[in-house]
Amino acid sequence: MEMTVKLQVFEGPLDLLLHLLDKNKVNIYDIPIVEITNQYMEYIREMKRQDLNVMSEFLVMAATLIDIKSRMLLPVEESEDEEVEDPRAELVEQLLEYKMYKCISYELKDRQLDAQRVMFKEPTIPEEVSSYEEPVNMEELMADVTLSKLNEIFKSIMRKQEDKIDPIRSKFGKIEKEEISLSDKMNYLEDYACKHPSFSFRSLLEAQCGKMEVIVTFLAVLELMKMGKIFIYQDHIFDDIRIESKIAA
Repeated sequence: MEMTVKLQVFEGPLDLLLHLLDKNKVNIYDIPIVEITNQYMEYIREMKRQDLNVMSEFLVMAATLIDIKSRMLLPVEESEDEEVEDPRAELVEQLLEYKMYKCISYELKDRQLDAQRVMFKEPTIPEEVSSYEEPVNMEELMADVTLSKLNEIFKSIMRKQEDKIDPIRSKFGKIEKEEISLSDKMNYLEDYACKHPSFSFRSLLEAQCGKMEVIVTFLAVLELMKMGKIFIYQDHIFDDIRIESKIAA
């Protein structure tokens, strides 16, 4: 009578490798590739599977292990500039990633089992019970309330309201955005340049009402310069900048 030996079922080649590493109690970052490859090949020889697709995955990993084993047995030329790459590095990365996903799958399975133990029951409280409200005796509730106590309660509430007010920000005025159009400012400057063939750049900026208007005026001057409608010059260093109009009156 033929004897059937049942081997442990693994979900894939990486699962088998993790089993061998745990069995031999070796560090995953320092895999004894020769020993692990021999054990892996021994397991492959004993495997009897009808599913060739699954078997092919194990054979591909076997070829990978043999390739790594051969590269580690070959002499390596060491260079001072280049660091020698460990042939096992890619395999270690795959094993770590697989181990992480395997641990997560165990966690999800435990949560599923815990969820199966949770029972839920629809509320069956009668409507007249759920809508019941205990009657309040106002005379008993207000028995020890006096005008002085009400006054203290009122003052404490007002103090809490005052504490909520920021003593600094509450004094700020309303901040309004200055709506200043560049095109409007350019039209204004063109009209001004027609009436004033030569004028001071400083005086022009000082006549503006706010910081934003000064910035827009400066941009308008640059645009008109680019269009060739005005010319800017300075006789000497630190002298006032003059603007000369080229717009026909």
